[in-house]
Amino acid sequence: MEKQTHLTRTLKLPQVILFGLAYMAPMIVFGTYGVLTETTHGMVPTAYIVALAAMLFTAYSYGKMVKAFPKSGSAYTYTRKSIHPHLGFMIGWAVLLDYIFLPMVIWLIGAVYLNTAFPSIPSWGWIIGFILITSIINVVSVKMTSNVNILMMVFQLLVVAIFIALCISDVATGTGAHSLFSSSPFYNSHASLSYILAGASIACYSFLGFDAVTTMSEETIQPEKTLPSAIFLITFIGGILFVLSSYVLHLVQPGYLHFKNIDSAAFEIAKQVGGNLFSAIFLAGLIIAQFASGVAAQASGARLLYAMGRDNVLPVKIFGYINSKTKTPIIDIVIIGIIALFALKMDVTTSTSFVNFGAFLTFIFVNIDVIFFYYIRGKQRSGKNFLLYLLIPLIGALLDFGLFINLDKNAKILGCIWAAIGLIYLVFLTKGFKQEPPEMEFESAENAAEVPLVNIEKHFI
Repeated sequence: MEKQTHLTRTLKLPQVILFGLAYMAPMIVFGTYGVLTETTHGMVPTAYIVALAAMLFTAYSYGKMVKAFPKSGSAYTYTRKSIHPHLGFMIGWAVLLDYIFLPMVIWLIGAVYLNTAFPSIPSWGWIIGFILITSIINVVSVKMTSNVNILMMVFQLLVVAIFIALCISDVATGTGAHSLFSSSPFYNSHASLSYILAGASIACYSFLGFDAVTTMSEETIQPEKTLPSAIFLITFIGGILFVLSSYVLHLVQPGYLHFKNIDSAAFEIAKQVGGNLFSAIFLAGLIIAQFASGVAAQASGARLLYAMGRDNVLPVKIFGYINSKTKTPIIDIVIIGIIALFALKMDVTTSTSFVNFGAFLTFIFVNIDVIFFYYIRGKQRSGKNFLLYLLIPLIGALLDFGLFINLDKNAKILGCIWAAIGLIYLVFLTKGFKQEPPEMEFESAENAAEVPLVNIEKHFI
């Protein structure tokens, strides 16, 4: 009999939290600061507080669902098992949006910052360069280990800490616009709730990846207890870091109309508080993180397309192809690269909101899944169960929906087109809803091809 191999349970709560923070990516707060301060009219910390509230409720629901399905960290599976297979497919389709379009956003943000530092080279040149280099790396199957991910996170945290310290020093010495304690970053008479909600819809992009640790259940000690706590703490710690970072950035430069390039506002602040040396370190840290993230995101998207082709969810001759020499899904990698060319015609606001379209649909249904699985089907309705399995997830779903409807208009149009394509394809797969769609465990993509074992939901921008 063939000996079966099992993963060893060695991860404790602190280690899982470190993994989660690495995948969430500390420096993303700087990558989107410019578009957020413009959208919120300077109230970025408030937008992050609103986003944090929604994400904490959603993190709670992820914790409940990971207890029910400890070996599957996919919202696709949660919805398929808790509500209906057809609806589960549509949530999987929304997750797929994140998988195949996130590389576009990553490379666009990196290109914007490089164009600011080197204006002689247009953004499109940097975008194409990112696509070509990362595609080549993924084709030849260069693997990124978890140790590299943790090292990258530590480097990012160091840059974030230095940046915050320099901002505080700048304000303390009188060159900043405010004292260290000010209500201005949280409220001003020129802003409105609509600005904050629109900003919070974008700010949620920074939280993508908080649920990544759900796929580590087989390597975690007491996963039914450790993972729910880790998900909540990762979200909370990341949120506090985002609020603090955006707060000190605002103190240094409260006037959101004074940036030369709003998309790379954090780079201008870095240069103001740290001079050329720190601005170079900051840019290097951001670009290295963006580059590494792009490699992982493209690899993950390609692996998922391959897994869907292998399982006949997508045409197997195209998406299920593996090159015999490189042992990589070359066609899928190229498809992700071609899709990323949309970055040539999109801005940071629309692209991040477009990715968030899929994320918010996923978050909304994870909350609803808790209600269906525990309260409706499980009939756990007495006493505190009303609070745990109905009220809290319902609040989470409503908060996520509120942010969803405040997404960028163009992103909502593109997202609805994506959903319509998915619905049409579902009708085709199920012969007019007469049969269940093919089942595809998203986690099975982990072993689908020789590409870096980093999920899109584990990105570390």
